[in-house]
Amino acid sequence: MKRVLPLLLLTACATAYEPTYPTIGAIDSVDEGILAKGAAVENLGGEFLWSEGPVWMEDGYLLFTDVPGNSIWKFTEEDGLELWMQPSGSKVKADYTSSPGANGLFPAGDGRLLVPDHGNRALYAMDVDTQVKTVLADTYEGKRLNSPNDAVVHSSGAVYFTDPPYGLIDQDDNPAKDLDFNGVFALWPNGDLTVIDSTLTRPNGIALSPDGATLYVANSDPDDSKYLSYPVAEDGTVGAGSLFLDVTAERKSEGFGNPDGMAVAEDGTIFATGPGGVWVLSPEAEQLGIIRTGKPVANVAFGDADRKTLYMTSYDTLTRVRTNKTGL
Repeated sequence: MKRVLPLLLLTACATAYEPTYPTIGAIDSVDEGILAKGAAVENLGGEFLWSEGPVWMEDGYLLFTDVPGNSIWKFTEEDGLELWMQPSGSKVKADYTSSPGANGLFPAGDGRLLVPDHGNRALYAMDVDTQVKTVLADTYEGKRLNSPNDAVVHSSGAVYFTDPPYGLIDQDDNPAKDLDFNGVFALWPNGDLTVIDSTLTRPNGIALSPDGATLYVANSDPDDSKYLSYPVAEDGTVGAGSLFLDVTAERKSEGFGNPDGMAVAEDGTIFATGPGGVWVLSPEAEQLGIIRTGKPVANVAFGDADRKTLYMTSYDTLTRVRTNKTGL
């Protein structure tokens, strides 16, 4: 594991940020200049079953999912939290399903969102205005996907997504699980679906570097907690993965929080959910600190007009922290 940088005071030349919501958690050893001066973790509220998949919309609001609650929620500064869509996934919960709703969300252009859907075991594109979903992928070689979880789009048009078994009761032991692996997939513009990696036990969060040349994947297995990196060519083809950072020991010592969703800033700084909170990592896998909400954090996304606020889906609540980084 890379070295942990020493504790540094949070300082910035800009006017100090003033939180407008109650604050929770703590900021642990975050390197100087990453967070805004005066930044703290704000609790935006909620009583969700498991919040996930935040995405900032160009019209100035945040959407995120409650996966077991089978819903998508909206947050604005003016109106706070509002139910935006229900059901977000399956209309009728199958007897083998543990979580019927949508999970990660990602912009797909032309007023659409990518929607990995646990309940329907499919990857969708959804029209934001009409909330109508179109299936992009639901089988591989004639077998049903497990429960698509998180997705990202490459400049080539390729869509990369993860497919762990979290949406299935008993997960790998569920008789409804058709695939004998939990995969990282690439969906190509022509509709072809190929496997990037079939070796991970719990592939989960997925993100790209600013230049699109590196794909990051989080493995959320408590006994094999790690982040991997994969080289990506200009045409979107992905090479063999390698270990980026292993946090299995930290997962055991922290007691909660798995590698899950990630957000990447324009300068390559990675905000990766993990043991104890959100890990701030350099592109060289140096740990630059941890943002702690006091709860497991499932996913993160940059938002607000300047894309410098990090929104965090923190178990049953939505939280945020103000940064000096600009998100992709």
